[in-house]
Order: sequence, then C-alpha cells, then structure tokens
Amino acid sequence: MDAVFFGVVVLQVLTCALCFPNGAPASTCVDMMPRHGAIQPQPNPAPYTIQTSSTTFQPGQPITVVIKGPDYAGVLLEARSGSDTAALGTWQTPPSNTKFLLCSENPQGAITHANTNIKNNSTVYTWTPPASAKSIFFMATVAQQRSVFWVNVMSPTLTQSGGTSLDVYNSAERTAAPVLMLLVVLLANVQCLVA
Repeated sequence: MDAVFFGVVVLQVLTCALCFPNGAPASTCVDMMPRHGAIQPQPNPAPYTIQTSSTTFQPGQPITVVIKGPDYAGVLLEARSGSDTAALGTWQTPPSNTKFLLCSENPQGAITHANTNIKNNSTVYTWTPPASAKSIFFMATVAQQRSVFWVNVMSPTLTQSGGTSLDVYNSAERTAAPVLMLLVVLLANVQCLVA
C-alpha cells in the first residue's frame, strides 16, 4: 500500500513539474523556456509574429499587442529592452484565458495563459510603457500544444517618440509667424493704395 501511495505522489509531482496548463511559473521569466520535461522548442522561425499598434511609444500611453499566426494554447509575453532580461512596463487587464505573471518583482510584468483554451489573432494584449525605457521589444514563448512550442518570438523594436508632436507644432508656429507678418504688411500696402 505504501508503494502505491508513493507512486501516486511521484506521478502527481511529475505531472505538475512537466506541464503547466494554468500558466507559466515565475521561474520561466528570464529564459522564457517552458518546463515541459525533456521536450525541446521547435526550431525558429516560428509561425508567429508579434504585431503592435505603433512603432513608437510614449511613457504611460498604452500599446496593443497581438500574436499573429495559428491558434495557440499557451503563451508567455513580456516587454524588454536591449539585452536586459527584466520584464518592463505594466500589462493591463489580461484578455480571456490569460492572466498576469509576476516577473522582475512586477506583479503585472508578464502575461501568461490561465488555461489551455485557444487564443488566436483576435486576442489583444494591452501594455503601458514605463518612463525609463528608450526602446523596447516584445518577446514571447508561444505553445500550440504542450509538445509544440517556440521561444524567442520577438517583435520589431519600438522607440520612445519623445515629443515629436511638440516639434511639429513649434515648426508650424515658426512658419506661421512670418506668414502672418507678411499678410499684415500686404494688407497695409493695399489699404494705402486704395486710399
């Protein structure tokens, strides 16, 4: 009886260690490698791409992120900068079948699956950039199923926009002032000619 009980306990521990249907564990935050036993990731390139709502960002202004490709069951999604493995920024309310994952001491530093229900091109993640980042990219591990997954799926790099709209306004203002002055002079001359 003790041997059977011991066997059941060992199988339960192995099942928990080999498969995480309720989301990635915090231990995967840095290398983003699923702990699916001896199963290795699929070779890149992955059939997935990460698309963002913008190629630039401003601190505090949300960006939407979509993983494009075939339907998937599991995900781990983070924002990073350069070669740093810290999860940056804050993810907003997770879409259905996903949840937050504590990464880099940030309770909303990553998004992972909450179950193995299908996620797809209509699953939209929303992320808010921190003030400290100058450039970021999104990195994901995407699993079609337990034994078929890809790591290091990356988005293009996004850069902080840093006041582009203010520069455009100032440029327009600098152009408008001489034009207005010219119009005033012309109107004055026209009035002199008419009088």
